[in-house]
Amino acid sequence: MSIALAIEDEAWEAEGLGDIEALIRRCLDRTVEAAGLANDVETEIGITLTDDAQVQALNAEWRGKNKPTNVLSFPINDLLPGEAPGPMLGDLVLARETLRAEAALEDKPLADHFCHLIVHGTLHCLGYDHVEPDEAEAMEALEVRILDALGISDPYLMTEPEEEPSRA
Repeated sequence: MSIALAIEDEAWEAEGLGDIEALIRRCLDRTVEAAGLANDVETEIGITLTDDAQVQALNAEWRGKNKPTNVLSFPINDLLPGEAPGPMLGDLVLARETLRAEAALEDKPLADHFCHLIVHGTLHCLGYDHVEPDEAEAMEALEVRILDALGISDPYLMTEPEEEPSRA
């Protein structure tokens, strides 16, 4: 899989992610492998790293939601999970400020959250979805497996709230 990477917000370079393209490559390799495709699948994914304003504009235009979001996925074709993509898989657009805020709120390393969004967005381009409960369960299980292979904790684990003391 080839990557067409565009960094439209230079602040991404200062986020401490190291070699961004190498990090993306690791995420994509694990995602393609877990999705049952050959690692040498001949397709291209476009990844744009930008800011909240740009993502908000795209989200308003394409989804009718006038607010930023962490990642937008634009698959070229409507694939079924496991189906091989054509020469162009699709595009991902990530919002730096939203990604940073979510990582801080969830107390997780920025690189881990970044990888999760690359995996999540790529799975959307590969035909996975989370609209229906059974689809969501399957997609999340696959994400967890991929992230585990990358050494990243399960992002869907919720800590149990502490029990309130009984009032007798």
